[in-house]
Amino acid sequence: RNMGSSQFKTIEDDLVSALVQSGCIPENHGEDMKKMSFQRCARTDKGVSAAGQIVSLKVRLIDDILEKINNHLPSHIRILGLKRVTGGFNSKNKCDARTYSYMLPTFTFAHKDEDVQEEAYRLNNETLERVNKLLACYKGTHNFHNFTSQKGPKDPSAKRYIMEMYCGEPFVRENVEFAVIKVKGQSFMMHQIRKMIGLVIAIVKGYAAESIIERSWGEEKVDVPKAPGLGLVLERVHFEKYNRRFGNDGLHEPLEWTEEEEKIAVFKEQYIYPTIINTEREEKSMMNWLSTLSIHDFNSSA
Repeated sequence: RNMGSSQFKTIEDDLVSALVQSGCIPENHGEDMKKMSFQRCARTDKGVSAAGQIVSLKVRLIDDILEKINNHLPSHIRILGLKRVTGGFNSKNKCDARTYSYMLPTFTFAHKDEDVQEEAYRLNNETLERVNKLLACYKGTHNFHNFTSQKGPKDPSAKRYIMEMYCGEPFVRENVEFAVIKVKGQSFMMHQIRKMIGLVIAIVKGYAAESIIERSWGEEKVDVPKAPGLGLVLERVHFEKYNRRFGNDGLHEPLEWTEEEEKIAVFKEQYIYPTIINTEREEKSMMNWLSTLSIHDFNSSA
């Protein structure tokens, strides 16, 4: 939320307004969010969606609280669940992992020398296996200074731990085949996921050698392309340590959202996927970005 800036309206602006209107928080808490100990678990850039964001705050537990808050929210923003947590709980600090997904048209992975018709393209098993082999290279702790901006190779905060990364089976929507890449990590830097995916795309398309992934973790500056923001979705935030300590103490519930899974899936199909698909069809963000890959120099230092 950008307090005092009316230029960009954020999801948090709508949420705080709904909390005030539904009587969950007093008006002055909406103006000074520290008063309600408000904290969001993860930040999403403009154009990035969230299917499983969590915020922590102090609220009045009114009757039918979810329904009342949702009544004051636009249809593309929904509160899906509510859980009581320990005193002083901070969703950002207590979160020990985040899962993102990235939805993209599969023609993205077609070799640069292949003549591709967008709607006719179908990803073969061999290419999908290669994509997954490359994505798996990211697992573990690596120095991702080349995957963000303004961080040098000696900056300890550039080291990040990736738990899993893979591409699921393709599916067809509006005659175009899509696939979803999932990545789970402790935390991510700005643009990191988009650059991780961008580099794999460049390799699969034949613009860069596989060895560039390992080279990018070294000290030299490597030119790593950044895939479009469209398609990136915050899927889930994880509280594994908190759940082990407090999830079964008899006072608190574990911060897991299995009961909300169905609602989340419906929300994605209703709002997130159609937005990604329609924007891709209208603006061709992926196709336009792919045409810029040839100007990257993957051999020399940037």
